[in-house]
Amino acid sequence: MSYDQIIGTPDVAEEMMPASIATEIIQSATEQSVALTRARRTPMSSRVHKQPVLNSLPVAYWVNGDTGMKQASKADWRGITITAEEVATIIPIPDALVSDSNVPLWDQVRPLVAEAIGLKIDQAVLFGVDKPSSWPAGLVPAATAAGNVVEDTGTDFWKSVSELAEKIDTKGFAINAFACRPGLSWRLRGARDGNGRPIFDSQLNESGKFSLFGFPLDEVRNGAWDPEVADLLAIDWSKVILGVRQDITYDMFSEGVISDDDGKVVLNLMQQDTKALRVVTRVGYQVAVPMTRLGDGFPAGLITPASAGGGEP
Repeated sequence: MSYDQIIGTPDVAEEMMPASIATEIIQSATEQSVALTRARRTPMSSRVHKQPVLNSLPVAYWVNGDTGMKQASKADWRGITITAEEVATIIPIPDALVSDSNVPLWDQVRPLVAEAIGLKIDQAVLFGVDKPSSWPAGLVPAATAAGNVVEDTGTDFWKSVSELAEKIDTKGFAINAFACRPGLSWRLRGARDGNGRPIFDSQLNESGKFSLFGFPLDEVRNGAWDPEVADLLAIDWSKVILGVRQDITYDMFSEGVISDDDGKVVLNLMQQDTKALRVVTRVGYQVAVPMTRLGDGFPAGLITPASAGGGEP
């Protein structure tokens, strides 16, 4: 018997039904910033920080005989500038929503806001997207300008990776990790040679992540990655510097107003019974490119996506 055949079934409107709220919010797991995780971090005591970088290399000479004169050499340094810029957001939530909810909404919001800040930092550091004007070019545009680019042929991805690593290594930089688009690790796991054996080492590293040629492979899942620009980045993270002027701080406000760029008030916390969480951090970014014995170079490179119609790796 169907529901509508039951005699006496009342016509109950949705608003008359008692509402229950689950005690758990279903949401995606927050993703860490690859730049904040991998880059070399340095504390900043002021907004502008100078970092010394080797500018010239000493030279050794053969001494001519027992009484030959030893020649002098030198090494000097130049300073690179790291400028801390502020990234922030404000999240308002009405008091009534907090009171009527059975879940700790503010505890749910905090990691999501931290992820959003990490997204902005990764976009700026990796691709130069919406970066502060005081920051240098992102890793992808800088690596492209340096010629550290290999196109994915769609058939021999392992060869593309090794060719890219060689480009970087021959200029005196040693990659220590890869960053890539989401899903690339599964493409690598499925790659087989002519005998059906896996091409890539699929052993998980100590963090439970896929490793490529023994180096960590970080899939950037926070939305910062542009798959149309690059499949993979090979990076010497020891040369990528993030200056931390202020760690992420959380401040709660119950009074005050939120205004738009024109000064128009869009929310009055006291009048509209709302609290707001303000999240702020200040970080700087720079790439240290010291002098090496192998000439000028850049400590990162990228693999661009295969042309349409490319096959498996």
